[in-house]
Amino acid sequence: MIVRSLDEVTDTDRDVKTETWRSRRLILAKEGVGFSFHETVLYAGTETRMWYANHVELVHCIEGEAELVNEDTGETHIITPGTLYLLNGHEHHIVRPKTDFRVLCVFNPPVTGREVHDENGVYPLLTEDDAAAS
Repeated sequence: MIVRSLDEVTDTDRDVKTETWRSRRLILAKEGVGFSFHETVLYAGTETRMWYANHVELVHCIEGEAELVNEDTGETHIITPGTLYLLNGHEHHIVRPKTDFRVLCVFNPPVTGREVHDENGVYPLLTEDDAAAS
């Protein structure tokens, strides 16, 4: 059984910060459960372009509001608390938070915790074997 709080991961290597978002990764690949689980805040007034070419992500909004743009179709959605979206088709997408936008995210395959978006908005597909080699 794993019991872990946000406070326990804050300001550790599980707390990844960029200019447009902060992601606290509570469950990672090394836990061996087949998914990773994160609490992420995307900052108001920013824009983050993403494309999970190697992962499926479920995002559930628990606070704030953002515009989600599916760049593949041009569709736009307003995401508010209680709404989720599932990137099950590896969609290119943009998130534009109107307020600080707090979400809970599940990734499959699980991330290791070291991933950040590359120039195409992609997380590399890293494994725990990659972590042991670095």
